Amino acid sequence: MPGYRQRIGERFGRFNPPAEFNKHEKSIWIHAVSVGETVAAEPLVRLISETYPKTQLLITSTTPAGSDRVKDLFGNSVLHSYLPYDLSVLVNCFLNRVNPCLLIVMETELWPNLIYQCRKRGVKILLANARLSERSAVRYSRIPATTKTMLQSINAIAAQSEADGKRLETLGANAQQVTITGNLKFNVRQSLISSIEDPFFNAIKKLGRTIIIAASTREGEEKILLNTIIEILSDNPNVLFLVVPRHPERSNQVCEIFGKAGLVTLRRTQWPSITEELQVIVGDSMGEMDAYYSMASIAFVGGSLVDTGCQNVLEPAAHSLPVLVGPSQFNFEQICNQLEKEGGLQTVATQKELSRALVELLTNTGKRQRMGAAARSVIDSNQQALRGVMELVNRLLK
Repeated sequence: MPGYRQRIGERFGRFNPPAEFNKHEKSIWIHAVSVGETVAAEPLVRLISETYPKTQLLITSTTPAGSDRVKDLFGNSVLHSYLPYDLSVLVNCFLNRVNPCLLIVMETELWPNLIYQCRKRGVKILLANARLSERSAVRYSRIPATTKTMLQSINAIAAQSEADGKRLETLGANAQQVTITGNLKFNVRQSLISSIEDPFFNAIKKLGRTIIIAASTREGEEKILLNTIIEILSDNPNVLFLVVPRHPERSNQVCEIFGKAGLVTLRRTQWPSITEELQVIVGDSMGEMDAYYSMASIAFVGGSLVDTGCQNVLEPAAHSLPVLVGPSQFNFEQICNQLEKEGGLQTVATQKELSRALVELLTNTGKRQRMGAAARSVIDSNQQALRGVMELVNRLLK
């Protein structure tokens, strides 16, 4: 991507802070790999900013999408850089320019040279919102000495769950390092953007259609969804499907899949007008997921009918939507289990099961409302993570 290429020097440690940045003043560095980690970090970043208003904040990403999300969420209130490649000379070049007192690594993005050089300089390290799936634990166990050294160099670990904490301890973290704080992603902050003010969303609402969203779909998943969409529309022509690919650059490919099947399809960014004949909208914009969810009555979360581990199920839960998800859930395993246990989420193993579940939710308004309320209840009852992580931040800054 052009923006990434223009800033490639940052991957080699050549970050140039603005003139007002003073590396001799206190600064906190938050590393959030991409979009998901940035969204999870948002409430923490805002609380740190409120608690330490004179402290300079820097967020690093490794993807252009992550960089864009930082800009969307925080504007110019934080600095942004791409993370340097994990070579000591490059990490040191970056640290010389930034000189942070605390590094907060979101989730489990462990780089040995980065951690070693920070620890060598006396930079405190917090692994926040730490999660470690069984699959990831197996990968880290293949380099046991390196993994143990990295984990024991971290000052504090805020784990999402007991299972995550135990896996980290098995790999070498000391028990006294690990605090179970819960998942920051439960601190969902819904966008203040009102979709009703946008003519596109306003036009859709005026149709009065029941909207099913298939969110964050991955390659190969739309072909599976195609049969479900055709089945549902054959008996429920008033339904409107909103399909939002995880990567907007795939939107042409996704539109082609539905268009070739004879479905009346429209891209969000290319709409001239909304017609009654419309059957599928492909969401190809960035930063509008809250608006998309606000339109829907039922949500299917992608990355789960193909084996990519599922995307964020908490966003539709925050909108009180019943959540359907495929069997591949390793990215949100604990959260999916919790939502399903409380009745807010249903796992569908196949395309046929997805179709049956959607038909039931379309015809059973009571079940749809109960699932949506249960999903939102899980969000509301798991707000303690932010406080727990912030207590660790305060302790490390003393």
